[in-house]
Formats: sequence, C-alpha cells, structure tokens
Amino acid sequence: MHIAILGLGYVGCVSLACFARDGHHVIGVDINPAKVQSICAGKSPLTEPGLEELLSQGVNAGLIQATEDVTYAVHHADVVMICVGTPTRDNGSLDLTYVERVCRDIGQAMRAMDKYIVVAVRSTILPGYAQEHLIPILESASGKRAGIDFGFCINPEFLREGSAIWDFDHPPYTLIGEIDNRSGESLASLYAHIPAPLYRVPLGIAEMVKYASNAFHALKIVFANEIGNVCQAYGIDSHEVMRIFVQDTKLNISPLYLKPGFAFGGSCLGKDLRSLLYAARVRDVHLPLLESILASNQLQVQKAVDMLLRLNKRRIGLIGLSFKPGTDDLRESPSVELAERLIGKGFSLFIYDREVALSRLIGSNREYIERVIPHLNSLLYSLEETVLNSEVVVVTKRLDGREEEYLFELLKADHVLVDLVRLDLSHLKAFRGTYYGIAW
Repeated sequence: MHIAILGLGYVGCVSLACFARDGHHVIGVDINPAKVQSICAGKSPLTEPGLEELLSQGVNAGLIQATEDVTYAVHHADVVMICVGTPTRDNGSLDLTYVERVCRDIGQAMRAMDKYIVVAVRSTILPGYAQEHLIPILESASGKRAGIDFGFCINPEFLREGSAIWDFDHPPYTLIGEIDNRSGESLASLYAHIPAPLYRVPLGIAEMVKYASNAFHALKIVFANEIGNVCQAYGIDSHEVMRIFVQDTKLNISPLYLKPGFAFGGSCLGKDLRSLLYAARVRDVHLPLLESILASNQLQVQKAVDMLLRLNKRRIGLIGLSFKPGTDDLRESPSVELAERLIGKGFSLFIYDREVALSRLIGSNREYIERVIPHLNSLLYSLEETVLNSEVVVVTKRLDGREEEYLFELLKADHVLVDLVRLDLSHLKAFRGTYYGIAW
C-alpha cells in the first residue's frame, strides 16, 4: 500500500520505518525541514535501537520518501496516518492544535481528489474527540463525508521507547477503531502479517483503551513504589516481595477484578488495606495511592445512592446482599451499606439473596448485620416477591443463569432496572422497562 505518515516524531518515524520494511511505499511529512532532510538521507532524527538501519534500508529500496508538502503526500496515499504530538497544557488538558491543523490540511488536500483514502489517527486523543471534532474538520475542509467518500479510523500505538521496533512487531493486540467496516478493512490489511489478536471496535473504545492502558501502567509503577517504601521502612526486600507477588497470574496479574461495577467489600480487602496504611503511618511513610482506594470505593457506593435518589421512586428491590456470589458474608458488603443508606433515607426495601438466611448466620457475621440492619429478617423476600413489590430493581450481586432469566421474566415495562454487576445484556432485548448501568 501507499502510506502517508504526518508527523515524524517518535511514533511517526518508527511507523514509517516498519511499514517500509514490510514492503509498503511510505511518505513521511513534517514541518521541520531538518527531520525531512534526515529521513531522506536515511538517517534517524531520534535515538531508537535499529531505527536508523531500517530507515536506511527503506530509502535505498525506494520505499521511503519525506517531504514538507502535505498535499503531495495525501495525493499519493491509500492510507494517511496522523502521528503528530498531543502535548499537555499547564491545566492538564491536551493541546490538540497540531492534530486539528493536520486534519484541515488533509481535508483540503482531499477536496481535489476522487480517490477513496483512509485517515487513521495514531496520535493519542481524548475519548469522543474524533467523532465530535476531527471528523467534522475533515468533512468541512474536504467537502466529503466520512464513511462514504473517505474512511476514518483510530489506530492507537503501544510502543515503548527503547524497544519500539520489537513492540511494533509483537504488540499485545492490534486495535482499530473504525467509523465503518470499509475503513477498518483497509487499515487491518496493514497488520495482517502480525501475530497478534485484532480488535475492530467503535472509535470511542479505541480512544479509551489507550488511556486505560497508560493509566494502568502509571498505576502499577506507583503501586510498586509505595509497596517498596513500606518494605524499606520495615527492612523487607521489596524486590523479593514483588517477584513473588507477580507469580500469581490467577488474581494479581490477571483479568480478575478488572471489571467496572459496584464497590468491593468483604472481611479482607478493606481490613487489610486499613492495616497496611496504619503500619505505614507508624513508620512515617506516606502512601497517597493506597490511601485513595477506600475513598474511591466509597464514591462508587455514593454513585449508586445518587442514581436511586434521582429516580424519585420509593420502593426498591435489592437483588444481592452479601459482598459476592457463593458466600453469605455480609461484613463490609457494599450492598449492606447501600441498603442501610436507603433505609435511612426512608425507602421501602425488599431484599433477595439466595445465600443469605438470618437463621444460618453465626459469629461475627451475624453480629455485624444485627448491628447495621437489626430488622433484616423482615426485609428478606423471594426473588418473585422482591421484584413484584418494587418500582426499582437494583442488582448488586451476580445471579446464576436461571435466576437471571427468571428475573427478566418477572420484570415489567414500568420497572426501572439498575445494574451494578453487568448482567447479560442480551436479556435487555425483551425488557421494556428503563435500564441503567452504574459504569456503562
């Protein structure tokens, strides 16, 4: 294919070199003449292992050009990749001046073209920004319509400085946010030889995955440092702790727990986190990341309360009371806290939980619930009674398959369903009531 890459910074140069190595004809574009001259001479304008060798090979093979002329590059391209910088302003917002300017230049170049091309954004941009700003700029400048006259995609990169070429060839996955199938097909063909999963998704998902990835990378670094600071204060080998910690790929380094939903609870997580924070304070170690976890968890409970208050309905059915399926442990369950708050605000509450029966609760578990909701037994009902007595049904704990099917059989068109666990959304096709998810 013929590819134009606009912006010869880190991402642009690496993409240019790797696509040319794979046999594509690539034109690099930059407003900096020094970068253009460097590329044309087969020299790398930045330091990255193996990059200059690839650039030199591409130039010698006639597969790499560089220019300051956007129109020339766009007119000779099947795919136009935007790789310009998106620096941060002092207030934390992105400076998207360069991306918008490039989109105007591309649009103006497309105005005189009859050929269908795909515009792909590899620059990091905020969720929704492409749909709300970049596509309208391209359409206005070109007089053409996205998804009809030209294609549009979001194509985030996952390159690390110092290992970018290896990362280009061995990504965790190839991610394409596409405005339509034709756009995605054109771009996907560039990556067909790369042995990695390919995800073709709506634009906003592709934009947000990039931010989720970088935020999680930052989170892991700070988490390791805070654990290391506690270890140092207590004379413990922090690297040995984390070496063992990451061996757990069932829970620690795994997809488990990484699902948006309701707050965490139970007798361990909150207790142990508070104990760790106390141990740190004893040694004058400040842990701002770990200290924020409990407060953030409380915000998710408050969000559920606020959602219900806005509905202005008084009869609430709560599906789930223990903190997770398969247990009757009510200690520090966010569902219990939600129930307590709703009772305090005068709501009529009907509760169903297949695992919870007051007669079976013993020990600290029973003592906890008798202290928090002393009249719990009068609030427990069957699933059918809970749903039929309620105006709003709140699912706080995952149901088994048959229970979930039965729940949707019981729901009526005048019910409001508030989902805190991400039910099987295929059931919503037959649900005629109002549905809200807590984080989706």
